[in-house]
Amino acid sequence: MSSAPTSLPNKNAASPAAGGTASSSPTFSPLYQQIKALILRSLQSGEWRPGELIPSEMDLATRFKVSQGTVRKAIDELSAENLVVRRQGKGTFVATHHEARAQFRFLRLKPDVGEPLYPDNTIIDARRLRAPADIARQLDIKAGDSVVFLKRMQTFDGAPTILEELWLPGSIFKGLSVERVLQYKGPMYALLETEFGTQMIRAVENIKAVVADQVAADLLQLPVNTPLLSVTRISFSYGDKPVEVRRSFYVTNNYHYRNELN
Repeated sequence: MSSAPTSLPNKNAASPAAGGTASSSPTFSPLYQQIKALILRSLQSGEWRPGELIPSEMDLATRFKVSQGTVRKAIDELSAENLVVRRQGKGTFVATHHEARAQFRFLRLKPDVGEPLYPDNTIIDARRLRAPADIARQLDIKAGDSVVFLKRMQTFDGAPTILEELWLPGSIFKGLSVERVLQYKGPMYALLETEFGTQMIRAVENIKAVVADQVAADLLQLPVNTPLLSVTRISFSYGDKPVEVRRSFYVTNNYHYRNELN
């Protein structure tokens, strides 16, 4: 496996993240941001796998020829973004969806009373199909391209609580069989990380209030027109690549959707 480049990005180059081009005015980023970009490049290339210990701040400072404080500031931002995890006395590790804390990072439905519980999952439907135009647009693929479609129910303490549909690009998850999905009992993101090397690092969600139609009501065991929370999510991997579209309906009789804003 080849190591990530140790040279710093060209400070005079336009920033792609900012939408710059070769002809635009040069943009400049602080040194710690450049170090953060280099560390991200190593994470994206798989130099350090999910759950693995990354080099110490001192070793990274030597590698990138910067101060340890500069590296620490870059690591601070990566930690705040849940891309790495600091463990007292052990070092800094690449975040993984197998950790209990990570499982609740994307599951925002919390009980009104008591501690959060991870739900039981029941697959209702799993198959490969051609991407509808709206799903293709959100996944940045062509309409008609292969996608993996999953429909599942999530239950808390035996009560149906979340009904959701997931679309995954078929080109990325070629080996994801219906049989594998049906037999897997853990968090879906952990499966995609372990077997396909795809890690969800951020998501964009649209949330609105709706009422249950007949299909949703039957599956969630509710009266028709029961108020539900509708959440549409696009999840992204490294390089801001969309790798999942998820549409969910939440029953909020005894739960609430919690988000923390920084």
